[in-house]
Amino acid sequence: MSEEAGVMLVVYDDPSDQRSFSLDDTSSSEESLDETRLSLETTNDVIPYIGKRFATHDAAYEYYSEFAKQCGFSIRRHRTEGKDGVGKGLTRRYFVCHRAGNTPSKTSNESKPQRNRKSSRCGCQAYMRISKTTELGASEWRVTGFANHHNHELLEPNQVRFLPAYRTISESDKSRILMFAKTGISVQQMMRLMELEKCVEPGYLPFTEKDVRNLLQSFRKLDPEEESIDLLRMCRNIKEKDPNFKFEYTIDSKNRLENIAWSYASSVQSYEIFGDAVVFDTTHRLTAFDMPLGIWVGINNYGMPCFFGCVLLREESVRSFSWALKAFLGFMYGKAPRTMLTDQNLFLKEAIRAEMPTTKHALCVWMIVAKFPSWFNAVLGERYNEWKSEFYRIYNLESIEDFELGWRDLVNSFGLHSNRHIVNLYGLRSLWALPFLRSHFFAGMATIGQSKSINAFIQRFLSAQTRLAHFIEQVAVAVDFKDQAGEQQTMQQNLQNICLKTGAPMESHAASVLTPYAFSKLQEQLVLAAHYASFQVDDGFLVRHHTKGDGGRKVYWVPREGIISCSCHHFEFSGTLCRHALRVLSTGNCFQIPDRYLPVRWRRISMPCAKLLHSVPSDHAERIQLLQSIVSTLVTESAKSRERLDIATEQVSILLSRIREQPVSLQSTRDITLKNRNI
Repeated sequence: MSEEAGVMLVVYDDPSDQRSFSLDDTSSSEESLDETRLSLETTNDVIPYIGKRFATHDAAYEYYSEFAKQCGFSIRRHRTEGKDGVGKGLTRRYFVCHRAGNTPSKTSNESKPQRNRKSSRCGCQAYMRISKTTELGASEWRVTGFANHHNHELLEPNQVRFLPAYRTISESDKSRILMFAKTGISVQQMMRLMELEKCVEPGYLPFTEKDVRNLLQSFRKLDPEEESIDLLRMCRNIKEKDPNFKFEYTIDSKNRLENIAWSYASSVQSYEIFGDAVVFDTTHRLTAFDMPLGIWVGINNYGMPCFFGCVLLREESVRSFSWALKAFLGFMYGKAPRTMLTDQNLFLKEAIRAEMPTTKHALCVWMIVAKFPSWFNAVLGERYNEWKSEFYRIYNLESIEDFELGWRDLVNSFGLHSNRHIVNLYGLRSLWALPFLRSHFFAGMATIGQSKSINAFIQRFLSAQTRLAHFIEQVAVAVDFKDQAGEQQTMQQNLQNICLKTGAPMESHAASVLTPYAFSKLQEQLVLAAHYASFQVDDGFLVRHHTKGDGGRKVYWVPREGIISCSCHHFEFSGTLCRHALRVLSTGNCFQIPDRYLPVRWRRISMPCAKLLHSVPSDHAERIQLLQSIVSTLVTESAKSRERLDIATEQVSILLSRIREQPVSLQSTRDITLKNRNI
């Protein structure tokens, strides 16, 4: 091909290659076989050879790429050459090994953080050159240069597929990944599902977990203002479909979304009876949108997590947290929780003090424990696990005096006097150590064991987010899924036969009233009560383990009023009586636990009944509570045989007919009708 006069234009696909890769820049577009030596002496069509023709330069690239994959490397476009002149266009292209060239030196910029990325380039000289020719008016591309000498090891077939050039996600796979992301499943679960769908072995998809995460990240890189508009539009659409859906938001001075909080109708209903103890988890962050995320969670009567609300904030500050707490109280009709567990956040601590002055604020010990590896692993080395076990023991002590002595011994034993984390933990001990919190109700959420179910619940809708607007959908799906799973677990618990261990009348009575979860907690105390002795003293009872000659717990009991309390504060902390109080009741020939010590929040009670119970005057509440207990006992006893069930059905039908004959007050009818509408 004849060269026309003009200036040759050279364009590098990677500018760094201009300095780091050297080829014959002055050679013509036609070279003889002698100018390029092949490492593979063959003219097999699978291997590039001088003179091989292609219709387009893209076809040549695909051909060389397939050859490279079989050999164990990948390629990239190195540079293009063309003539300076109208209509001259592209005349030559170079494709090189992905390890061609050398790592370019970067100028340091103190204002911008530098990424410490390692380069795989090692100056490899393997390449293929193609040139454009025109014959009889038809243009084509021919191989005019080829070298397959590599200065590095080539990869095995099972390794080469991990090179970025061969990791591709098809359009159909992208659509499927985005659909999976909306459901909130994790990237690991997405990969496993697609492996099963495509019938490939684990790890043999044409893309990796990192590629999927990068894909999801690319879809999040949208205009924040557009995202905010879509988010608010979605909230309004949900509100139109469900008037009981609640959301609040604030706009900044530039008319941009600042904060947004929301809650669902089922969450508000759950909060009315299970909102006495709440975890406000603010440790998560939607990194794609750079927004702190707060989640309100509680525990229901079956020991399962229940969702109360969610909030996205522009920043973490006293002002933003105060707004979040006000919005939450608005959703819940002004009812503040008795206790609230949070992370170590000083801004949140101040906000709770200002907005919820009657709420006892404490720190989640499991959020503290999650930081232990980074705090103490390097400091303690092999003794870390020993220290952690001792910490758990001290954390669970009953008395403040024992805790203080145990903490002092712990610090001395492990030499942590000057450790700043130890100093901070001790300074905040009244907010996380159980001996300081036992007089407050936490529904079991202050224990480390309960954290697993709560964390699993939260992670369900944090695992994969695509769009900000879709996040609300993901939360709704997770809440609905948890509600359905909760109903199933509730049914399974209720179908299980209760195993009585003591044979005491108190045990069978409690089993008929409490949920299996709550009863199991009370049963533990009933079994332990048999190992304790009670001694009557002037102002109550002294209860201690039968193997001990001194010490013990002080129990106060007023039989006529049905009031009992213990100095261990177990009932105040968990909502179930302790072994000390149960021992005194048993000694005093008490065959049923007083109703006030079988809280509604732990009973076998449906949500509508619970709402009605909270809505009626206090003098009627006790009577309804008693009726609920009788009905629960009736159902339990009747289900034991067919004969019992027939008698119960017949007698209840007669009783119901008699009740319907009785007059109903107008006010009571209005109250019940109003409540049913809300339900």
